[in-house]
Amino acid sequence: MDSGIFLQRRVREGDIKAFENLFREFYSPLVGFAMGFVNDQDTAEEMVQDFFYHYWKNRESIEIKVSLKAYLFNSVKNFSFKFLEKQQVRRRYAERILAQTEEAEATTFADEMGARELQKEIDHALSTLPERCRKVFKMNRVQGMKYQEIAQTLSVSVKTVEADMTRTLKVLRKSLENYQKEPEIKS
Repeated sequence: MDSGIFLQRRVREGDIKAFENLFREFYSPLVGFAMGFVNDQDTAEEMVQDFFYHYWKNRESIEIKVSLKAYLFNSVKNFSFKFLEKQQVRRRYAERILAQTEEAEATTFADEMGARELQKEIDHALSTLPERCRKVFKMNRVQGMKYQEIAQTLSVSVKTVEADMTRTLKVLRKSLENYQKEPEIKS
C-alpha cells in the first residue's frame, strides 16, 4: 500500500500526528514550488500554510484520486494561481481608484480656478456700478431679501429696486458673456 494513501487516510480520520508528519515532510518543497509562481518567500510560505489549514479543515471531504504528493503540489499550484488572480484584480482596482482620484483632483482644481475667475469677473462688474445697485444686488442675491424688504430697508420704492436690479443684471450679463457660451468646436 502506498504510504501517501495510508498517511492521507490517517489525516482524514483526524490523526494530528500524521498531519504534522505530512506538514514537516512537504512544507519546504511546497514553499519552494510556490516561490516559482509568486517570487516572494513570505507570500509563498503564507500560501502553503493557508493550503495546509484548508487541507486540515476539509480533510474529511477531500478525496485524493492521484498520489498524495501530486495532490499537494497541484493544490499549491492552484492556490498560487488564485493568489495571482486576486493580486491582479487588486492591482487593476487600485489603478482605477488612483485614476479616478487623480481625475477628481484635476476636475476639482479646474472647477476652483474657474470659480475664482468667475468671482473676480463678478466683483469687477459690480465695482463698476453705483453703490445702491451693488447694495440692492447683494441684499437680493446674497442675503435673499425680497424687493419689498429691500425697498423698505433702503427707503426707496419697489420700482427703484427693480430698476437697480435690472441695471445690475444687464451689466453682469454683458460682463459674463464669455462664461455663458459653450466653447466653439472647430473642425
